[in-house]
Amino acid sequence: MTKKAVVLYSGGLDSTTCLAIARAEGFAPYALSFAYGQRHAVELAKARENAPRMGAIEHLVVDIDLRQIGGSALTAELAVPKGRKIDDSIPVTYVPARNTVFLSFALGWAEVLGAFDIFIGVNALDYSGYPDCRPEYIAAFENLANLATRAAVEKKGTYRLHTPLISLSKGEIIRTGLNLGVDYSHTLSCYDPTAEGLACGACDSCLLRLKGFREAGLQDPINYLPVAEKELEEK
Repeated sequence: MTKKAVVLYSGGLDSTTCLAIARAEGFAPYALSFAYGQRHAVELAKARENAPRMGAIEHLVVDIDLRQIGGSALTAELAVPKGRKIDDSIPVTYVPARNTVFLSFALGWAEVLGAFDIFIGVNALDYSGYPDCRPEYIAAFENLANLATRAAVEKKGTYRLHTPLISLSKGEIIRTGLNLGVDYSHTLSCYDPTAEGLACGACDSCLLRLKGFREAGLQDPINYLPVAEKELEEK
């Protein structure tokens, strides 16, 4: 019997690769996305389109309005940083407790499905310094999952959080996905895309994505704003 796994799925490059890995490892993937008031909601449209294509058994989209909390450039009227030097500092695009909220929903759905495996595409190498992408955080949540659920307490199984991308460079992530048949033209990673879905080319997420394609020796198949595309051609 094929084991079920809940896969957190934003529709971006990392989560799409993560979904492909879960499927390749023999899991029946159940994709979980969130409409949380994010300014880059066009990414969610990509998730809706791509989840069936990627082999998701089911795709659940949960509505949570994190704009009521704010505190992030992704959920409040704050400017998305552009062209900054990416370091270990935590940028304003950090959404307070986002992965904790998302993983809590994933854990609840996993318990209902009878699944004990949860995949999340966090990365601690090429990332923007978010504290909830670190191995220490993942280990802590996994411990919580096995303390806080009926299924674990009744010894029906042990929850495991899978983080297959956590120690990979963005280039390695892209090569892994391509080897698994991922079509990255169906993904979007930009924090501040246009209404038409053009990536800005200058936010942290775009810069990391473009860095990954350069490392992989490939051209990113998605479309960027004309100004961004011109700058990319000149580099």
